[in-house]
Amino acid sequence: MTKPVDPVALTADLIRCQSVTPDEGGALVLLEGLLSSAGFDCHRADRGGVSNLFARWGAKGAARSFGFNGHTDVVPVGDAAAWSHDPFGGAIEGGILWGRGATDMKSGVAAFAAAAVDFVRMTPPDGAVILTVTGDEEGPGRDGTRAILDWMANHGEAMSVCLVGEPTCPETMGEMMKIGRRGSMTAYVEATGMQGHSAYPHRAKNPLHALVDWLARLTAEPLDDGTAHFDPSTLAITGIDCANTANNVIPAKARAMVNIRFNDAHSSASLIDWLRAEAGGVTAATGVTFTFDMQVSGESFVTPPGPFVDLVAGAVKAETGVAPVLSTSGGTSDARFVKDHCPVVEFGLVGRTMHQVDECVEVAQIEQLKAVYARILKDYFA
Repeated sequence: MTKPVDPVALTADLIRCQSVTPDEGGALVLLEGLLSSAGFDCHRADRGGVSNLFARWGAKGAARSFGFNGHTDVVPVGDAAAWSHDPFGGAIEGGILWGRGATDMKSGVAAFAAAAVDFVRMTPPDGAVILTVTGDEEGPGRDGTRAILDWMANHGEAMSVCLVGEPTCPETMGEMMKIGRRGSMTAYVEATGMQGHSAYPHRAKNPLHALVDWLARLTAEPLDDGTAHFDPSTLAITGIDCANTANNVIPAKARAMVNIRFNDAHSSASLIDWLRAEAGGVTAATGVTFTFDMQVSGESFVTPPGPFVDLVAGAVKAETGVAPVLSTSGGTSDARFVKDHCPVVEFGLVGRTMHQVDECVEVAQIEQLKAVYARILKDYFA
C-alpha cells in the first residue's frame, strides 16, 4: 500500500526551493513529479517568464471538479543574517518548521497537494480534482493565476468550485475563512500649476495648494458605512511630494498617491469617476490641472453563504473544533482572478509570521490543514 504523502516533509522540500518571484526554483518541478506519479495530467502554463502548473486527476470536462489554487513563489528574505535559521533550509525544531514560505504559502500548497494525492489514490472520486499553482502571486500577478485561467479557457478545462489555500486565520487554526475580498486600486496623480516666487503667490498657480484641497475633499467624509458582507471602504493618502528644495519657490508640479480598498458598494470605475470629478472642481477654482494614472489590482467580490461555503466551513469545524468566521478582510489574493471562473473561497493556516524575518509555522497546523482539505474533498464528492 502506498504511504500517505507527508505534508510537513513536502513543505520543507518546497522551502528548500529558492523560488523568490519570479524564479521557479524547482518548486513546480517537485510538485509536478509528485502529482504525475499519482496519475495527475500535468501541464505547464508558463507565460511572460513566469512558471505555472496545471494538474488534473480525472476526466477532462467532468460534470463536477474541485479545484485548489495556490502559489510557490515567495517574497525576498531581506537581511539573511537576521534569521535564526537558514531561510531556505526547511529546518524543523521543537515542532516548528522554519523558512521563507513556511506560512505564505508553501505549507498550504503542500497540504492540498498531499490531500489530493491521497484522496485520488485511496478513494477515486466520480469527477475531477484540479490543482493550479503559480509562481507569480507575490509579484505583478499578470502572468500567474491569470495565465493559468487563460490556458484553461483555451484548452477546455474548468473548475466547478475552487479553494485558495492562502493563510486566513489571524491567531488560531480554524477561526476564519475568506468568502470574498475588497477591491484595491491606487491613483497616481500629478497636479500642474505655474511656478513662481513665494512672495508673489498671485503670480503663480500653486499645485500643492490645489493638491491638498483635492486630498481634503477625498478624506472629508467616509466612503461608506460598510455593506452586508464588508467593512467600510478605506482611502489612504500614501505619498505626496513636489521635489522642491527651494523654500522661496512655488513649484510647477506636485504629485500624490492615494490607495483605496473598497467594498461592493463601489467599483473601480465609479471611484475613478469620483476622483476625477473632485479634481475637476479644484481645477475650476484654481486653474491647476490634474493628470491621473489609475492602477486597479482587483474588484471587490463575495461568494455568498450557501452550499459551497457551508461545506468548507463544516469541514473546518469538524477538523479544528472551531466554527470559522466568514470574512472579507485583508488585502488581495489570486481569488480575485478565480472568481471570474467559478465560485471561490479561501482557507489556510495561521498567517502571523508571513513575510517576516524568521517566518515559521507549527508542524501540527500543516497536518491539520491537510486533514481539513481531505475532508473537504471527501464531503464534496460524497
